[in-house]
Amino acid sequence: MSFSIAGPVTVLSSTVLRLATYVFLRWIPGHVAPPVILTAFAIYATSFFYQFTHTSPYEVVADELDIITRDTIERDDSDDELLVDAETEEPLQEIDVQETIVVEEKDPKVLRSLLTGLPSPSSLFWSAVTFLTNVALLAMVADMVYRAPLFHPSHNLSFVRLGHVSENSAKLLVREPRTSEHPLRMSYRYAGESPDDGFRDHDSSWKHPTNAIDVDESTDYTGIFHLTGLRPDTTYQYAASNNHTGFFVTAPRVGRTAPRNNDVFTFLHSSCIKPRFPYNPLQHPLEFPGFKHLARLLPSLKAHFMVFMGDFIYADVPKRFGTDAETYRREYRQVYSSPQWESVSSEAKLPWIHVLDDHEIANDWDKNTTGVYEAAVDPWHHYQASANPDPVRPGATYFSFDQGPASFFMIDTRRYRQPFDGTDGSYDSARTQSGYKKSMLGDQQLKDLLDWLAAPVPNGVRWKVVVSSIPFTKNWRFGTEDTWGGYLGERQIILEAMWDVGLRGGVGVVVLSGDRHEFAATSFPPPTEDKVTGLDTAAGKLKTKKWPVSATVHEFSVSPLSMFYLPVRTYEQTDNDDVCVKYMPDGNSKFGALSISTPPTSDQSELKYRLFIDGQEAWSHKILTPPVVHGSGRGKDALWG
Repeated sequence: MSFSIAGPVTVLSSTVLRLATYVFLRWIPGHVAPPVILTAFAIYATSFFYQFTHTSPYEVVADELDIITRDTIERDDSDDELLVDAETEEPLQEIDVQETIVVEEKDPKVLRSLLTGLPSPSSLFWSAVTFLTNVALLAMVADMVYRAPLFHPSHNLSFVRLGHVSENSAKLLVREPRTSEHPLRMSYRYAGESPDDGFRDHDSSWKHPTNAIDVDESTDYTGIFHLTGLRPDTTYQYAASNNHTGFFVTAPRVGRTAPRNNDVFTFLHSSCIKPRFPYNPLQHPLEFPGFKHLARLLPSLKAHFMVFMGDFIYADVPKRFGTDAETYRREYRQVYSSPQWESVSSEAKLPWIHVLDDHEIANDWDKNTTGVYEAAVDPWHHYQASANPDPVRPGATYFSFDQGPASFFMIDTRRYRQPFDGTDGSYDSARTQSGYKKSMLGDQQLKDLLDWLAAPVPNGVRWKVVVSSIPFTKNWRFGTEDTWGGYLGERQIILEAMWDVGLRGGVGVVVLSGDRHEFAATSFPPPTEDKVTGLDTAAGKLKTKKWPVSATVHEFSVSPLSMFYLPVRTYEQTDNDDVCVKYMPDGNSKFGALSISTPPTSDQSELKYRLFIDGQEAWSHKILTPPVVHGSGRGKDALWG
């Protein structure tokens, strides 16, 4: 290597190494960064040592040249013979050249060395410090990538978590790899007052269901206990035979709020978690900083459950270690082995229910059930879906349930979607006319969703909540095709069905989503003009329909619960179809709390949304259900916030 280029190469490679490491550890742990960082370090180390070994620690401050002449010694007789033809004899002179060089030790240039990565010109200590700084950065990257997979596979994980808890039943997921504890049994008992039934006496003795279960490697040693015959809004204690115990509270009766919570029904939503991010070398490899914020707030929120909208694991971030089921299983075990997991689940009596998103499989997954899908969803079924509400139909991976004053439909946006085709999926294109209709949900799931939207709700249910792992709005301008912005034709069908709910009056529609690592609240107002729905042949005129503004649908999209966010702004409103209500992109930990109540002096139910960012309430918003329509008349539009 030429010495003239060693310096620039050292500076450039050190700069790339440091910037890439910072971005990787603090902004986004993408799989591209580790190879870049390793390559930059290899180049840096080579150029650093070349320059270090070819650089003198001294510099010349003075260089004097003295020339001294003096006569030589006398000649002998032999010299005379050489003086032929010489007329005169001149004395010979000797020239003595003396060079005096004054040097001094170079300035160590500590700041330059530390900032650029160059070796210090004169200090071995500071050269070592700047080199070891870059070594430490490389070690942190290796720690982030390899420590958890290699040293915390969590094979011995033993735990119980709460899944779906209804007014009269509860699902509890248990994992126990120790065969000495098999088969597993679950006991439960009444453990507190039940405001729902007037504080009447309960039998507090332990109940022992007969459904002992055997677990084995085929389900990664997981199983489900389904407790039934419970009473609404009541506290119970459970005890598993593998020495795990805890409490849970059943939901209020369908159509009612929660008496114990001042007649307010609250639930939470978020998505996207990755342990130890942003990176902190002092943290446990399986620590989730966002869980600490959530755990601190849970006692005051009094939430009935958390609906988690996907990216519970990141199988491909920062490095994919395999595509087999065991690799995916390890990712789930590591989350449930986190030191903070119990504080946001069992200790807080908080059930978690889940939908699937891309990072449980691979980034921006659009290949339905091909490729790695089966291996990826193997642990998702065992650890997540098995504890969810019952699927809409056997074998489906989308779910529906009623709880308190709300009805929920949790859609699957990955398994049934058609692959990206470079379009926005509108149904007014030439391809649509030929019979092709791009779909995210597939025919059956779309039909089930539309049937659910059209169906009457139980008495007292005032809200229909659609849970989507990816944003319903098209306002995110990066990766739009992965969102509903790439399936606008199907989205329009769903939107019109949602507006129909508002047209009937009394029930509002809300969409919850995640995925974008930002927060945005978006409203979808119905068109102001009438929609032609057909032809009235008897009257000889077109049939039309006009939705009231009170039928406006609202979406709250929030993430991550514990992951990165980017300073790049990607959400932008460009028309009046998707109206921005609030956009707050910053924050490594975000979740939303939705509280539903019905004021005694109003026939409209109120939904209050509260956004929490990094442990602090950052924004709140209230919306109302459309007015109740009495008889065949139309209700007056509500004032929507």
